[in-house]
Amino acid sequence: MQIQMQAYNRLPSSGHTTPSPPQSPSVRGSPRYRHARSKQGGNRGGAPGLPASRTMAHRLAYLVLSILLRRQGIFLFAPLIYISGMLFYMGTVSFDVGPVISHYPAPGSVYRSPQLYSKLRPEMDAENSTADAISTIWKNSYKGGEWRPCINNFTGGLSDSNGFIYVEANGGLNQQRASICNAVAVAGHLNATLVVPNFHYHSIWRDPSKFNDIYDEEYFMSMLQNEVRVVNMIPDYLMARYDHNMSNVYNFRIKAWSPIQFYKDNVLPRLLEEKVIRISPFANRLSFDASPAVQRLRCLANFEALRFSSPILTLGETLVARMKERSLSSDGKYVSVHLRFEEDMVAFSCCIFDGGKQEKLDMEAARERGWRGKFTKPGRIIRPGAIRINGKCPLTPLEVGLMLRGMGFDRNTSIYLASGKIYDAERNMAPLFEMFPLLQTKEMLASPEELASYQNYSSRMAAIDYTVCLHSEVFVTTQGGNFPHFLMGHRRYLYGGHAKTIRPDKRKLAQIFDNPNIGWKTFKRHMLNMRSHSDSKGFELKRPNDSIYSFPCPDCMCRVGKAEDSRSASAT
Repeated sequence: MQIQMQAYNRLPSSGHTTPSPPQSPSVRGSPRYRHARSKQGGNRGGAPGLPASRTMAHRLAYLVLSILLRRQGIFLFAPLIYISGMLFYMGTVSFDVGPVISHYPAPGSVYRSPQLYSKLRPEMDAENSTADAISTIWKNSYKGGEWRPCINNFTGGLSDSNGFIYVEANGGLNQQRASICNAVAVAGHLNATLVVPNFHYHSIWRDPSKFNDIYDEEYFMSMLQNEVRVVNMIPDYLMARYDHNMSNVYNFRIKAWSPIQFYKDNVLPRLLEEKVIRISPFANRLSFDASPAVQRLRCLANFEALRFSSPILTLGETLVARMKERSLSSDGKYVSVHLRFEEDMVAFSCCIFDGGKQEKLDMEAARERGWRGKFTKPGRIIRPGAIRINGKCPLTPLEVGLMLRGMGFDRNTSIYLASGKIYDAERNMAPLFEMFPLLQTKEMLASPEELASYQNYSSRMAAIDYTVCLHSEVFVTTQGGNFPHFLMGHRRYLYGGHAKTIRPDKRKLAQIFDNPNIGWKTFKRHMLNMRSHSDSKGFELKRPNDSIYSFPCPDCMCRVGKAEDSRSASAT
């Protein structure tokens, strides 16, 4: 009876248990072993040793294992058989005549937001929420106390100048702004005289504006007169050395984010020798991690000395007043949105939207115009789906509208849209106007006559947008860049350390917009969580490598209120 059980257990009753190892040849060949097998083989209609009720799969498995047990040498090939079976199962090896491929679009590779809008719109329009998002959004903003501007004025006199520094600020409006503030800091640190920065003409922005076209030059110079000498030209007797040609002046090519000590060790000796030096280009050429004295000069230049020229400031403040008039239902409060969906931005992103063949042709032409073969280099692979999932695609007007409606801003919300010329505006802007019929742009708020002198100057138009966004109750940034970074910092400077800015998680947004099956309640829950994240952050302190233009606390501002009192008490 013991022998019978050993023989039967070579094939387990379940197909999930590992078979017992084969007996030795001497046992298998014994008469008692054969006799025991013959007794078990009398089950009618089944394989030897199995009940009749076993399935066909069990019978086949038993038959295969019986053959293997009789031929031990075949176990040498077991690994090969196992690997072949796995390859066949995974589909690497196929016995079909041709491969069968099931194609599923990669995540983010299809622009699904229009389908999502069609699905959510009925519930969105039917919702009758009484919550006033614009008045409740910053309810948690000042739990840690407030901050106030505190740039200490320098009372000491200026010593003799070590020479003149001439810089060429490149980029758009706010990249040039960074260059100006950095130049003030460098000139002050080297005890040099700063020549009013020259604006380099850029092929993308194509704006020939000079410093005094955008900023109030006299105000700039007067605000810095006790800190840094600023002049609008180099004296003739010095320029005579260089045949009155700035290209003959020694030009420093300085690496980006160089520490202030680099200027003292390398630029100052040459300045003392030449008396005039040039730094071109001068964008992002000074590290954000600097001494308090350097940071103070940056703060003074950015938040106090740089004021827009009188025509820009006047028109900007006029548009602010008009927005407040149109926002009487919300006590004059309005939302400003910085939308980056111009043709050059869409082209540079390499994202695909729903414009079809025409969009493809437009984007290829724009890339070639602006970047001359950068995107068609051999071996360069562009994956629009991966770009979208990584949160790198610019939000479309439709997506901005969906996001804001999900965050609780209803169709009666007054919105100011800051942007350049929207790509294919008639088609792309239509759903945003459907969701927010009170939306305004500078072209809608101002008359053609009021805008006539600004139309062909992108930096001046951006300065008007900057002014209107600066005074909004809520600022929404959709793409990043210098414009929102400077605005966030400037708003912190004005609003007690709080930026009052919504910065959406674009990676999360991409996943949500890629799911056309999501319901309105779930969608709204995600958007409200995203909004509350912006609300709960309150003020943010600058870390060593953060931009002082985005995070003015604590270099440009001092803390006041309960937090300051408690800190003072703990210190004593």
